[in-house]
Amino acid sequence: QVQLVESGGGLVQAGGSLNLSCAVSGSMFRPNVMGWYRQAPGKQRELVAKIISGGIMNYADTVKGRFTISRDNAKNTVFLQMNSLKPEDTAVYYCNLDLLRPGGRNTYWGQGTQVTVSS
Repeated sequence: QVQLVESGGGLVQAGGSLNLSCAVSGSMFRPNVMGWYRQAPGKQRELVAKIISGGIMNYADTVKGRFTISRDNAKNTVFLQMNSLKPEDTAVYYCNLDLLRPGGRNTYWGQGTQVTVSS
């Protein structure tokens, strides 16, 4: 059984930084995609950043240049370094894992971690 456990959220002032981490336990194989999504109150969940097992990364335009996603394949862990945080970054951040199989994928989510940026 695959489980994702996030850590690193919290309260920070605008302009500050936070580093989120997500550790995956259970059976994991490649190729896979690990990523971070967020959901603010009253809004839909949106992609923040994702990284494929080969290292290709994608970012939402709203976080480009401020956030950096990385992964440690040996430890099945993905990180999100968030710098220059803005109040509009306030949301619950969810870790996501897609295990890619021929003809489909298995998707897993973490429980979410709150990030609050005060102005």
